[in-house]
This record gives sequence, structure tokens and C-alpha cells, in this order.
Amino acid sequence: MTEGKETTARQYLYVEEQHANSTLSRLNDLRNERGSLCDVSIAAESEDSASVGRRIFAHRAVLAASSPYFKAMFTADMLESRSSVVKIHGVEADTLAALIDFAYTGSIRVTTNNVCSLLAGASLIQMTNVRQACVDFLNSSLRPSTCLGIQALADTYTCSDLLHLADEYIYQHFGEVASTDEYLRLSTDRLLSLLQREELRVRSEEQVFEAAMRWVRADLDEREQWLPDVLSKVRLPLLSPQYLLDHVAPDPLIRGDLRCRDLLDEAKDYHLVPERRARMQTPRTVPRRCSKENGLIYAVGGLSPSGESMNCVERLDPLDAEWTLVASMHSMRSRVGVAVLNGKLYAIGGYDGGQRLNSMECFDPATGKWKTMASMHTRRSAVAAAAMNDRIFVVGGYDGTASLSSVEVYDVKTDRWKFVAGMSTSRSAAGAGVFLGQLHVLGGHDGLSIFNSVEQYDAKHNQWKPAPSMQTKRCRLGVAVLNKRLFAVGGYDGSSFLNTVEVYDSKSRVWMPLSPMTTRRSRVGVAVLGNRIYAVGGYNGLSNLNSVEVYDKECHEWRLEAPMVYHQGGVGVAVLPRTFCAKKS
Repeated sequence: MTEGKETTARQYLYVEEQHANSTLSRLNDLRNERGSLCDVSIAAESEDSASVGRRIFAHRAVLAASSPYFKAMFTADMLESRSSVVKIHGVEADTLAALIDFAYTGSIRVTTNNVCSLLAGASLIQMTNVRQACVDFLNSSLRPSTCLGIQALADTYTCSDLLHLADEYIYQHFGEVASTDEYLRLSTDRLLSLLQREELRVRSEEQVFEAAMRWVRADLDEREQWLPDVLSKVRLPLLSPQYLLDHVAPDPLIRGDLRCRDLLDEAKDYHLVPERRARMQTPRTVPRRCSKENGLIYAVGGLSPSGESMNCVERLDPLDAEWTLVASMHSMRSRVGVAVLNGKLYAIGGYDGGQRLNSMECFDPATGKWKTMASMHTRRSAVAAAAMNDRIFVVGGYDGTASLSSVEVYDVKTDRWKFVAGMSTSRSAAGAGVFLGQLHVLGGHDGLSIFNSVEQYDAKHNQWKPAPSMQTKRCRLGVAVLNKRLFAVGGYDGSSFLNTVEVYDSKSRVWMPLSPMTTRRSRVGVAVLGNRIYAVGGYNGLSNLNSVEVYDKECHEWRLEAPMVYHQGGVGVAVLPRTFCAKKS
């Protein structure tokens, strides 16, 4: 080296990427060679508590690095830190061997047969990665026949995430779960806890009653004593009067118990004196949260208290009976058509207070924003709209000069409108709904006459054909489809504003009157959520309305719901699934 000259030493860093794995693998080979160089043997609990069971050789350092349980055991001043043999209680030998193998290999096989013992063992020795693998396996194994057992496991070993998932699965699939043998083996405490849950998703309270009685009768000698407690978790007042009389009252188990008869009398009184229901409220008179289904009702546009067109939008959460504002549309729109497609809400046409509109806006609940979409070819207010076959149909309406018979279809993929076959009659202020796979348009007027006629569109052949006419002439009506039945709600017949409702049954193929609404409503918005029909706003002949009423098909009656806050009638109404909707701030 020449003095005075600075030199730089050459360096080379060698890294063996598999060094740690290969070292552990060689340590594992050593312990499998009759415990070579091992400093401890782990003994699983034997049936004879005085003896030592199967021994598993290991290295303290490896176990301590893999498990906080073993680290505390071997590094603290405990007897086990100096013992050559450590006995583990509460873990089966095969399970303990699999967990120690995992400490060396990083792999373990979880099966239906061993997942329970692995979860117990991993929880005890604090192997969180194996515990999580068991939780993931159980989560993927949730079925009606397994979910109750998985729920019990999750509760026992404080697996909060798994417990939440199991709970949700049970609530969502209660009908199927209640038909399993596992359900019939539930303890009394677990059954009572389940039956009282607000979140049970059931078609009606009849499902809960039948499930409760099935559990009691599965072991009648032991469980009959618990019948009053079980029945108190069923919301008997929410059963229909017919079901109470035909199925609950005649049941010999219920008739033979005084406390059960008291619960039945409570339910009967609830139906016999409806005007006193406000004073008869108990936890049993409150519908379960999920019986109202998982959706929100949107009221779009319409009229302000002073009668002007609005761009305001508010939505109703039926679970808390509360209306809240969401983002407003870009344009003022009354007499607007609305449709829901792919979880998004479309507001179409309408009247902005100066002219009829051909524009359309789309609301995405995930972002909470409105976006302007392609405009129709024709300006239309008082327009009927519906989504069918992944397209939006707008039917008839009024262009500012005349009622229209033309029909336009929007393709969401191309963001374009096109005309299809027009109706046989010009119809403004008609109602529309998709019934039995075909678009039906009801009533309306042509500027001179109001109709009771109905037309249906055959998309396959692009043609309209007549359908059975309603009993009453109606324009400005609302339309609903529920359980293969078509409903015509309210409207105006040329001389009266209507509170009447009629329904078309696909089996009888005739229109029949239904219980009338409490209020006359034309320009009424109608939505279906769960087994309920919501009639929103409207005009009663004297004033625009912000009131809302609900038809419950189980009770066959209309009742008032929370009124809108910002609108006074003339709204477009639609339902979006709650899963698509951003949470309220």
C-alpha cells in the first residue's frame, strides 16, 4: 500500500434467505432423532393423573420463541424452568404434538376432527397464529348445522371476531338453524338468549313461535316447566289474529299453563283494541329490527311547503323511524320518475318549476353524491319509471303540451337511451311496476280521460298487450309489487282524491279491494320494504302531505309512520339496500 493514498476496502454481504427455516428444520430433525440435544420433554396429560403421559422432546429456546406461555414458563423462576420433564394439563397428546411441530415447521393441518382441540390448545399455550387459523377455519365452516356449536366455542375461548360472525350467521339464518338437531340440544339459557334477539331475520313472528314450541317438545318432561319463560320471548302480539286463534290458543301446553294464557290474553287484547295500543307497549309489541328488512327509503324531489319544486332528498331508516337529509340533486324536480338499478338511485325527468325535463341524475350511496347521466330524447314530467332486465324503462308522461305514449329504455352499460314500442294509449301520471317478470303500467290520463286500464310490456317481442283492468279509474297513483301481487294505491279518479287500494292476485287473476289508507293521497310515492308497503306524501285535495303510512300484510291495516321532515308531497320514492348506503354521520 502506498503511504498517503486513501483506499476503500471491498465488501460483500452474503445472505442465505432460507437460513432461519433450514436451521429450524435441522433442529426438528435433531429432536426427532430420539431427542438429540433437546433440553426438555413436554408431557401431555394422561388419564392417570399420577403418571406422566406421552413425552414430546423439544428445545426450550424454540418453544419460548413460539409461545408467550412457554417463554414465561422457562424464563421465570418457576420449577418448570429447571425440570427436564414439563407436564401440560388440559391439552390432548396429539394436539400438543401438532402445536410443538408447528413451532419448528410453521405448518399445521386443521380439520373438522381436530379444530376444537387445536383451538383449546392454541388458546392455552398462546399460539395466536394457530388460534387464528382455527378461527378462520371455523368461520369458513359456518352452516345452519354447525353455527351454534361454533358460537359456543367462540364464546368459551373468547374469540370475539368469530363470535360476532357466528351470531350474525345465526340471526340471518334463524329459520334454517331452528330446524337442526343442534338447535334442539340448546340449553335453556342459550335458547332464551337467542329467542329474544332483536336481530333475528324471520318472515314473521310465527317462525319464532314454532321454533320455540319445537324446542320445548323435543324434551317435554324436562322442558315443559320452562314454557312460560320461552313463550315470553316470543312476540305474540305481532302474530296475526288468525294465527293466534288457529295455532296458539288451541295448543294444549299453552291452555294448561296460567302464565302462558296471560301472554296469550295480552296478544288478543292488542288486536281487539287497536286504539289503545299506544298504552299497551311492551318489548313483545316491538317488531324485530330485521323483520323490517335491511333497507332505507328515499324521498326524492317533490314540493316544498310553499309548493315549489325541490332538489332536496331525504331518507327514512325504518329501524329508528327517522328521516335524515342526504345530498341534494343538481336539478329541481317534482313529478319525477325514480328507479333503482345495481344499488344506485336514478331520478328521471320531472318539472323544475319552469319546464319539463329530459335530464337524469344518478345517486351512488357509497359516495353520497349525484352524477348527471345521459338525457332522454323526450322531456317528461309525471312519468312512470321502473328497472327491469338491467335496464331502466320510462313510460309516458307529459312533455308540456300533451300526454305521451312513447317509452324509452336506458342502458346503464352504454349510458344511452333508445325508444322501444309505445303503449296503445297516451298515459300521463300513470304508475309502473315489474310484476311476474313483465313491466306493467297502470291507469294515468291522456288529458281528457282517466283510465282504469292496465298494459304490460313483453320485452322479448317488444310489444304491449292489455292486462286486466283495475276496478277504479286512477291517475297520480302509486304502484307496489309484493309476494306475487300487484297493488294500486290512492290516486285521483276525476272527481275524488282516493284513499282506496286494490290488489291483483296472480292466482285469482282479478282485482280486489284492500284496506283503505287512513288519508286520501294522489301523487303518492310508494315503496316496498320487507312485507310492508309504504305510502309517502301526496295530495289530499286540500294540501300537500308530508305524512307517511305503512300497510302490514300480516295485520291487513294501514298505520302512520314517521312523517317526512323537508318535503310536502309529490316525491319520487325508492328503496336502497342498507348494505349499499353510507352510515349516517
